[in-house]
Amino acid sequence: MIETLKILAHHGMQYIPDVKAVNLPTPYRGRPVISDAKVDENKLANMCPLKAIGKNPLSIDLGKCSFCGECAFKCPEKIKFTQDYKLSASRREDLIIKPGENKLLKVNPKYVRDEIKKVFGRSIKLRQISAGGDNSAELELNASSNANFDMGRFGIEFVASPRHADGIVITGPISQNMAEAVKICYDAVPDPKIVVLCGTDAISGGLFEKSPAVNRTFLDSIKVDLFICGNPPHPLTIVNGILQLIGR
Repeated sequence: MIETLKILAHHGMQYIPDVKAVNLPTPYRGRPVISDAKVDENKLANMCPLKAIGKNPLSIDLGKCSFCGECAFKCPEKIKFTQDYKLSASRREDLIIKPGENKLLKVNPKYVRDEIKKVFGRSIKLRQISAGGDNSAELELNASSNANFDMGRFGIEFVASPRHADGIVITGPISQNMAEAVKICYDAVPDPKIVVLCGTDAISGGLFEKSPAVNRTFLDSIKVDLFICGNPPHPLTIVNGILQLIGR
């Protein structure tokens, strides 16, 4: 017992006590801010391969953005990426960042279904589906459960079977080969159930949006409850997004 206590004292506290108030280092790119500076909007919009930059007025769609930061490098007077990692919303349209806005991106309780807060307020079990992803978002989902972020302390856990789950977390653009599997998994989850899209590829298709190998028709027939932005999302983004969704 004494040796065990010595090891614990040596390692120190590994988990983050407050996942809602962490200052990430400068290299991290989080929520962008757009100023009112005058620039060539056409040139700026055309440089984005994911078409995440809109015009008239200039805007950034975080559901499409890869957070490469190239737009901020080219026009630092117009676009700046902050260290804000709270990048989740309950509506797709809330992911659009517009000039002059410096508001936090968060889940609006007004648009969260009542049964989610009533049934899943204390714990939630999720089944993750890798639907043609590149394994980056999947790695960050795994990291959300490690000793640092430890989302299990909030009652948030991943399970192996959809029949034991309260909802699904989709990563990847949903390839043709995974389209039917995603629907089968969704149907196996008992009601009420939630759907979470995690990462740029899952939200919009990302680089693969126009690919014939992608089939996203499943999303047309269901309600998505949470959009978690990032390419891939940071574990703090994932944990905070799910906590906001269930009212924690």
